Amino acid sequence: MSAVHVVVGAGPVGAALARLLAERGDDVRVVTRSGSGPQHERITHVAADAATPRLTDIAAGATVIHSCVGLPYQRWASDWPSMAASILAAAERTGAVLTIVSNLYGYGPVDVPMTEDLPLAATGTKGRVRAHVWQEALAAHRDGRARVVEVRGSDYLCPGPGSQLGDRVVPRLLAGRRVAVLRSADTPHTWTSPDDVARLLVVVASDERAWGRAWHVPSNAPRTQREVVADLCRAAGVPPVAVVEHPALLIRALGLVNPLVREVREVAYQVERPFVLDSSAATSTFGLEPTPWADMLAAQVAAYRPTAP
Repeated sequence: MSAVHVVVGAGPVGAALARLLAERGDDVRVVTRSGSGPQHERITHVAADAATPRLTDIAAGATVIHSCVGLPYQRWASDWPSMAASILAAAERTGAVLTIVSNLYGYGPVDVPMTEDLPLAATGTKGRVRAHVWQEALAAHRDGRARVVEVRGSDYLCPGPGSQLGDRVVPRLLAGRRVAVLRSADTPHTWTSPDDVARLLVVVASDERAWGRAWHVPSNAPRTQREVVADLCRAAGVPPVAVVEHPALLIRALGLVNPLVREVREVAYQVERPFVLDSSAATSTFGLEPTPWADMLAAQVAAYRPTAP
């Protein structure tokens, strides 16, 4: 008998998760404001805001609710708490397991590889928002009101504008043009595949050992932005391109007129200093390994290569 999964959000992770679940024979309801999402005979699309009370009705009969929502940085503080509360309420009322896709912002700047037992000590607004969402869900779990689990990955290596090494990088290197990255180009950084987030979500949703805590997504060894650009060039079979850093003065100036750029300054430490994820707990507990680095690179290049007519 197939399970019923509600996937809230259809960004890189939500779309990958919906496809994975549908391809293994589960029924999937994808909830987005526009009613969009990946296409499959086992996927139903529902147009609704994640903060709506309707979400409980939409999730009726669901085995799992997956919170894969994403928001522009400037809306995190205003919109995320209400969306998270709505999704948690739907899990409480339907009895579905709740999985939450998160990131590493809640830890704030740290000088060691990040493990799940680090305190959520962020001082910035976005980090505090993510920490608050998890603490509210964990309280519901401990009170017996819901069964919850959170998965945390680093920056995604995937197509699209949301990836640091996506739309602004790959088309340029394929054209033999230099690329610009946020400073610093030479600090170690962990990169996560959305497909690996989806695989971990499927596992933790059905394994009682996973509930009531957070897990880091299996990810490859860290690579600097300069190293990733070089790796992408090799994967694409093109000559190496120059990598330059966006001038700090330019970023500050743009922040005066662009709300998104202004918000990026709060999390600039993630590229200015080592940002390394330790995912050994998920690997040792569930036997999951990250997608091979070469495969991630090949998929990233292929997504931007023109297809033959």
